[in-house]
Amino acid sequence: MLQHLQLLRNIGQFDSVDAGAQLPLAKLALIYAENGRGKTTLAAILRSVGTNEPHHVAERQRLGAQHLPHVVLGVAGSRVVHQNGTWSAALPHVVVFDDAFVAANICSGIEVEVEHRQKLHELILGAQGVTLNTALQGHVACIEQHNRALKLLEANIPAAARVNLSVEAFCALPVSPNIDALIAEPERQLSAARASDAIRQRVGFLPLALPDSDVAAINVVLSRTLADLEASAAARVRAHLQSLGSGGEAWVGDGMGRIAGASQGQCHETCPFCAQDLDGSPLIRHYQAYFSTSYEALKATINDLGRGVSKVHGGDVPAAFERTVRVAVETRSFWKEFTDVPDVQIDTAAFLRTWSAAREAVLMALRAKASAPLEGWALPTETLELVEAYRAEYEAIAARFASLQACNAAIALVKERAAGANVATLEGSLVRLKAVKARHSEPIATSCQAYLTEKMLKTETEKAADRCTGSA
Repeated sequence: MLQHLQLLRNIGQFDSVDAGAQLPLAKLALIYAENGRGKTTLAAILRSVGTNEPHHVAERQRLGAQHLPHVVLGVAGSRVVHQNGTWSAALPHVVVFDDAFVAANICSGIEVEVEHRQKLHELILGAQGVTLNTALQGHVACIEQHNRALKLLEANIPAAARVNLSVEAFCALPVSPNIDALIAEPERQLSAARASDAIRQRVGFLPLALPDSDVAAINVVLSRTLADLEASAAARVRAHLQSLGSGGEAWVGDGMGRIAGASQGQCHETCPFCAQDLDGSPLIRHYQAYFSTSYEALKATINDLGRGVSKVHGGDVPAAFERTVRVAVETRSFWKEFTDVPDVQIDTAAFLRTWSAAREAVLMALRAKASAPLEGWALPTETLELVEAYRAEYEAIAARFASLQACNAAIALVKERAAGANVATLEGSLVRLKAVKARHSEPIATSCQAYLTEKMLKTETEKAADRCTGSA
């Protein structure tokens, strides 16, 4: 307990005062005087020894004094001395309640400072208050360290990634395992909205039609013969025609058509070339069968079938197929920006080679039949294999086009959405989704985790500080 003010020298109003050294200070001691007599100086001395902060004394050094302040206090039979800028001991149980204390610790209502709340506990007297004060000051120091650490960690999270979000809101964005797919959809819708005019004018995928080869019908024609013409007779006619040289068959065929005219007025058929009676000719009946209407019809059928194959599988048809594929590729290139469209990937050159080989093999068989109409033919195994190869590739291409046409429903939906899209809303949605992706991508994810951990530690420290304040 403070008992005496033994010496006050070179401080404030006190030059060298020891007259009251023997005046005892009781439990209640009243010191009064006019303004400017040193009451505030006594409060500063007591605050300095209570907080062990010598500057409260040093800043009141007497003007013109050649020596530093010198203070001697009597405390419980001993002395506490301030000399040469330091105290020999501190008196932590000494607390000064003056205007300076009020300004630093009490909220006056005019100005609210952070330190007001932090120092309210100092109004509590006793050992518990001192313990709480020490603990609270430690928590306050930790909170300041957390704040400094949070500022450094915040600098590691780019503002460009956060867009308009605060660091706390950005770090709190939840993870999305399918974020790329979620981003792709509004990106497509936004692209469609910006290209709504082009989308409105663009059509979807067109169907593909490729000709088939009716192998069974071709084999029927190839296998046909003249049932009323014996094979031996046909062989004799062919042998005779071959002996006539090039154009012999046409020459004989023309002559067969002139027999009726040459035989007019005769009682028998007459040769239009030599005017002889044909009744005894061993070849005439075979000529008649060979050049009959059925025979001509068979040759016409063979020729018509060949022309049909050439027309359906040749000419401009392969070129049209290539154009159809090219248009499909261009259509996919346009629509893939706005919806899922399967790849075309058709090797048109390889398919055309297969197609041409099958067509030429069939035509070769028909030419062979045309050269010997009475002989029974069938498509060779090699030709059938070429036709089957064509069909297999054709079916694969048709399936690919069917999958493209199946996208026309999705294309119609794209057109509908593009017509009524809100660009601003789509942009906002896309920005947030990209922020989610950035939040959970390295190295930002690690920075956010460090920030959240530090934030959690600060919250725990603040709770501990609140507990100290509550206990007080």
